[in-house]
Amino acid sequence: MISTRNSMKTAISPRPKKSGSGAVKLLLRLSAPYTFQLILACVCVVIVNAAFLVQPLLLQRVIDHFLIGGAAEHGLDSILGLALLYLLVTAAGSGFAYLQALIVGKVGQSLIHDLRVRVFGIIERLPLSFLDRTSSGRLITRATNDTAEVSDLYTDVIISLVKDVLLLIGIIYAMLMLSPQLTLVSFTVIPVIVFLVWFIKNKIKKNFFHMKHYIGQINGFIAESVAGMRVIQIFRAEKEKEEQFLKLNGDYFRTTLIQVRLNSILKPASDMFQSLAIAILVWFSIGQISGGMLQIGVLYAFTTYIRQFFAPISDLADKYTSIQSALVSTERIDELIREEERLEQPESGIAVERLDGTIEFRHVWFAYKDTDWVLKDVSFVIRKGQTAAFIGETGAGKTTIISLINGFYQVQKGEILIDGVNVNDIRLDDLRRNISVVLQDVFLFSGTIRENITLGDEITEGTVQEALRASCAIEFVQDYPAGINEPVTERGATLSAGQRQLISFARAIAHDPAIFVLDEATANIDTRTEKLIQQAIDNVARGRTTLIIAHRLSTIAGADLIIAMKNGRVAESGPPRRLLEREGYYARLLRESRAHVAGS
Repeated sequence: MISTRNSMKTAISPRPKKSGSGAVKLLLRLSAPYTFQLILACVCVVIVNAAFLVQPLLLQRVIDHFLIGGAAEHGLDSILGLALLYLLVTAAGSGFAYLQALIVGKVGQSLIHDLRVRVFGIIERLPLSFLDRTSSGRLITRATNDTAEVSDLYTDVIISLVKDVLLLIGIIYAMLMLSPQLTLVSFTVIPVIVFLVWFIKNKIKKNFFHMKHYIGQINGFIAESVAGMRVIQIFRAEKEKEEQFLKLNGDYFRTTLIQVRLNSILKPASDMFQSLAIAILVWFSIGQISGGMLQIGVLYAFTTYIRQFFAPISDLADKYTSIQSALVSTERIDELIREEERLEQPESGIAVERLDGTIEFRHVWFAYKDTDWVLKDVSFVIRKGQTAAFIGETGAGKTTIISLINGFYQVQKGEILIDGVNVNDIRLDDLRRNISVVLQDVFLFSGTIRENITLGDEITEGTVQEALRASCAIEFVQDYPAGINEPVTERGATLSAGQRQLISFARAIAHDPAIFVLDEATANIDTRTEKLIQQAIDNVARGRTTLIIAHRLSTIAGADLIIAMKNGRVAESGPPRRLLEREGYYARLLRESRAHVAGS
């Protein structure tokens, strides 16, 4: 992709949302394909909870009817029978708990797999206008940390939450059946817990937004520093970069400390209130037992139920921060998914198998931001098969024109036509298949030389070899032991700048474009190779529309058309000889270029 506004990329400040309805809706949509598995897991949860609820009742009967009451034993209704039943219930609960964990674990892993594929697919089709204003670290965090948080929400939180809620309902029902009075006594501390959770929940959520924001900045900073490590070391900027990282890491550290403090409140408070509830219950029950109004087994069952009641509350307190973190991540992913409405649609538009290559700009105005115009009323026509060269000072709008032809941005005024059809109406896949671009800043992917030329397209071995010959890259490629299958490291770090440029040139040739674009393509090539490349350009340009952006005016001597750009406007255009005769802008630039070469 072509972008002239990388400097615009900034991290977007976190803005906590007032409502998590978007996150909940997204979670429901993500869950839809796994509805059956989640229902099955919930059935397992019900069975496990039933086992928990039955156990205290079995022990209560043993204490009150057999140990204290001295009732006669008959078959299953005996200490031995109830012990066997207790063992059976415990085994059933453990077995179904294992099955539930297995189901939920598989659902969580499947969900994170599907979600990462979807998020990466969105990132691939995001318009450059979005990428220009969004830091790479922010997008990396969406595809890694945030998707993992959503997966954890399913595997560790949601089913546990369902389990805990159902268990609480079951415990309250069992307690009410045994003694409504003791139930009310046991729950005297509940309002205090509810108030505590309500008080700190907003603080937890707000702090998580800041945590996610800082981790996104850290990811982006590290990725940028690794990519630019050579520049950092050349200019001895290690200390400055370390200081920047320490500041970012310090900001993140402070937000995590706040989270630790908030986390430290809920679980100890839950444990304290559990002990307080049992103490109140025992104190109240002593008189009831002495007066014969309460059985010891019932008190035992109640103390067990209180422990079981506060266990899920304590568990919910533990998972509350995880829930808030996952909901924040879900909202951040939902924010990215909402961009699907504005994604590039490569399959929509007018299908064009092969373009002729006639390009026309009609009164085009374009700005990357608001009305800060980069192009101002630009008009020109490049005929099929012509070689057109764009010249001008840095920032004149030359590369922006290339971006617009490729459909990376849409103009605010005017229109761009290719073969008489508005570029916005042509199917993007067809448009970009017909245009090959060689950039000054070459990007190579990890893989092999062949893979960097084909980029996954079905290009024959003969076509690849021919492209290497045409680009003058065949000599150095054949010197490698593996030839075109020689591994390429990240960003082509083990290749020289000239070699990377030649491979990029071969990549453009191999895709057989109707329109060939060279954006400062010979800037990093030595004089000898430049002459060979110039001949290759002449060969490739036959029958194709060729656009050349060059500061070296010697590379465009054979152009059919010169379009001189100045301050976002077309200063002059026409065949080189005619422009020289005019003694205008192009003639002045050419004289300055020759004087510079002579002086060097």
